[in-house]
Amino acid sequence: MKNIAPNLATPAYWQEACAHLMKKDRVMRKLIPQFGDACLQSRGDPFVTLARSVVGQQISVQAAQTIWDRFAKLPRGKLTAPKVLKLKVDDMRACGLSARKIEYLVDLALHFDSGALHVNQWDGMDDEAIIAELVAIRGIGRWTAEMFLIFHLMRPNVMPLDDIGMLRGISENYFSGEPVSRSEAKEVSAGWAPYRSVAVWYLWRSLDPLPVEY
Repeated sequence: MKNIAPNLATPAYWQEACAHLMKKDRVMRKLIPQFGDACLQSRGDPFVTLARSVVGQQISVQAAQTIWDRFAKLPRGKLTAPKVLKLKVDDMRACGLSARKIEYLVDLALHFDSGALHVNQWDGMDDEAIIAELVAIRGIGRWTAEMFLIFHLMRPNVMPLDDIGMLRGISENYFSGEPVSRSEAKEVSAGWAPYRSVAVWYLWRSLDPLPVEY
């Protein structure tokens, strides 16, 4: 495993998960070795992770990165919930954010700033309990909550059935490019348990070798 920068964390289960997937799944057996020691990494900041997911909704990875880079530079220093609450709407719009996404980011910041979220308890909560808490925030649906489980809490067995990239990855790697339904994707993923998150991460890599940072 390569050295990870101090501000990044990587799951302890990663190598075990890769070995499991390559043993159980013929596609993963070919796919995983293509990416060497690359693996999921988390910056360990729940607010930033959720904010990046909101920014990235319904737009391409490249567009999301461009908008995020502009947005993250608005406050001085580290991007935090209190700092977002002090930003001017016009400045946020100038970054490329829609009015709705600005509303969502402000509501997210309010939830963090007020202490409404049980951040310190998330490590001990199961996936569905965390999803239920997160989807109560405006603009955070199940997909965003699942991205949070994968990229921040690094939960090993998340299967984001509404993720377009995941469905495309299954289509291209398992069905020769034929469209794939959610039920078919669920069936394919049965053999990945208990490491569905890892398999999905490699499917994303098969479409875009550059990992998304959250």
